[in-house]
Amino acid sequence: MSVDPAWSTYGISAAEVAARIPSGSRVFLHGAAATPIPVIDALAARTDVEGVRLYHLHTAGTASFVAPEVAARLRSISFFVGPHVRAAVAEGRADFMPLFLSDIPGLFTTGAIPLDVALVQLSPPDRHGFCSLGTSVDAARAAVDSARVVLAEINERMPHTHGNSVVPLARIDAFVHTDRPLPAASLSAPSAVELRIGELVSELVDDGATLQMGIGAIPDAVLARLADHHELGVHTEMFSDGLIALIQGGVVTNRKKAVHPGRTVTSFVNGSQRLYDFVDHNPTVEFHGCDRTNDTALIRKNDKVTAINSALEVDLSGQVCADSIGHAIFSGIGGQMDFLRAAALSRGGKPIVALPSTAAGGKISRITAELKAGAGVVTTRGHVHWVVTEYGARNLHGLTLRERAEALISIAHPDVRGELRRSLDDLRHYDLG
Repeated sequence: MSVDPAWSTYGISAAEVAARIPSGSRVFLHGAAATPIPVIDALAARTDVEGVRLYHLHTAGTASFVAPEVAARLRSISFFVGPHVRAAVAEGRADFMPLFLSDIPGLFTTGAIPLDVALVQLSPPDRHGFCSLGTSVDAARAAVDSARVVLAEINERMPHTHGNSVVPLARIDAFVHTDRPLPAASLSAPSAVELRIGELVSELVDDGATLQMGIGAIPDAVLARLADHHELGVHTEMFSDGLIALIQGGVVTNRKKAVHPGRTVTSFVNGSQRLYDFVDHNPTVEFHGCDRTNDTALIRKNDKVTAINSALEVDLSGQVCADSIGHAIFSGIGGQMDFLRAAALSRGGKPIVALPSTAAGGKISRITAELKAGAGVVTTRGHVHWVVTEYGARNLHGLTLRERAEALISIAHPDVRGELRRSLDDLRHYDLG
């Protein structure tokens, strides 16, 4: 198959693409840097549609589909709540569905959620007639394969990525042709606390380890401290700019991996234009659906899997809340449990939860006697291993409740350690002194 050189002439306007979505449709929205903003905005502008359910991970660049004035027509259902939709979820204008990231594609492929439309952003077709899902394959792979109709924004600036990311141009029912920059994720420089956590976590990373890390200041601080490591691999659900220097500097070689050796494996990327340029036509980076990147049975085949994840709070029994602040949904389950469990089962693996000891400018302890009412337990106390704050790293695996409390109090902020001991004595009648 070859592509019609006049393919772009078949493009229509974003409004015309959005008009292909009938009332009552179940629609998947591509997310992160791949959010098809022009078509989403055109859909939100329609007043002749109702009962449309929009399924998505975190999106970028627009909040039009969760605006109060469209709530009667469009219903956002997040698998992972991003900043644009938090207020809508909190106010009841949008919904949150808690799921392991690895389980989301199966909702589409099994028909548990029968998708009518997959709305995605793609790269232009190559000479063989194949577009690419670009920066986000995650659940989009399953959505494109399962939906009755595929609608697209084909963006000249979307990278063409390798792996299981191709979509035949012939599979697309209608598209708008654009040439616009992708949304860039900007990160502030790590604080002194984050740098210290990065230092402590980096000391837990062995040569030859296979890394999983998320986005944010702490993962970037860890990556910045790994320049003197050797033969690292990457099998992750996502990565950002911080990994590029390690790949280009020969620290990440992927030679020790059992799964996809020689390749950096991810399901999406999110960062700057430099990152998008790095993955464009880069055969050493493979993108796969998150049912593969986050498959615990697959990940654990690699030795020394080191999973670095964050949390909002950890109680003294080791329960990890990572998706909500009390009842208020902040993010989602994501891939934390997928990778922490895989790391625990990997030979020489290390599951790590890293977080600052305090929040709100030091006013709130993230190490707590008990989780806030309504807080979601993303990682159970039976699954938790390493917990790291700027005050140290402790492995809770194999410790009793009393020993766990002692370990966690030792890495809490010094100003709250006495209070934590008193609270624990009231809860469990442990006198920790």
